[in-house]
Amino acid sequence: MLPRLSCRTEIRAEAKRSIMMGEMEQETPVSEQTTARAGQFHSPARVLLVIDQPTLAEVVKFALNHGVFVPRVAQNAEEATAVLRDWRPHLALIDVDIYQGHLLEEMGKLTPPIERPAVIALTRRGDLKTTLAAFDWGVDDLLTVPFSPEELLARSLAVMRRTFRTAIEFTPTIRLGELEIDILNRRVRAGNSELHLTPLEQNLLYLLAANAGRVLTRDEIMDTLWGVDYLADSNVVDRHIRNLRAKLQNGWRRPRYIVTIPGRGYRFIPNDTGEGPAPPTP
Repeated sequence: MLPRLSCRTEIRAEAKRSIMMGEMEQETPVSEQTTARAGQFHSPARVLLVIDQPTLAEVVKFALNHGVFVPRVAQNAEEATAVLRDWRPHLALIDVDIYQGHLLEEMGKLTPPIERPAVIALTRRGDLKTTLAAFDWGVDDLLTVPFSPEELLARSLAVMRRTFRTAIEFTPTIRLGELEIDILNRRVRAGNSELHLTPLEQNLLYLLAANAGRVLTRDEIMDTLWGVDYLADSNVVDRHIRNLRAKLQNGWRRPRYIVTIPGRGYRFIPNDTGEGPAPPTP
């Protein structure tokens, strides 16, 4: 079995392809259908997210900020059908564990083949049966949950490039308050300091930042980062939060970015507001 490329390698390769696409367009012959589909595309790309879990949907939306994408979330099949009919998305990311092939069949009825959006299936199952069924339903790619934001972005860019023969503009660095996140080089800066995070810590920061202002429970964090079937110590989330806080120079008494909500979970605040109880006066 060939070794799998790292997410950083995948996204570097996809970014390089995006740069080269302009030079290749005039040299490579394409089919009439590919040419017609390319003619339909005008940046920014419209992306339909059929995901019923708000936490996961926000992570996907946040990762897509690195490309010129306009996402819209549908939490059920009825909403998705209306968006498909009225909005005509270029790309759809669909949780096939919930909707299986029914929504894809409906998609085929609503849109002629030439207008059908490219589809990336999301699944929590890594078995061959699910993979084969998804491709039989007509998806263009499949991504297993949990996933890294880098891989999601790389696959989205690749599917758009293959489908529309158009390179989506790629922005490796985005800012969130005082934080600067470089998804290509896996670097995070807080003010003038560069943080050296592990892949898991960066994914945890992404999850918290994507849901800024919203309280995430420990179970939500566990399910999104490790998967619903992962068995771990009861304090594994707290341990990784503590490590991330240390690197963010985030004291628990006056937190800079991550606030503990007793009995509920954690909330991310993008700016260094010093939110939280003040230390006791001597």
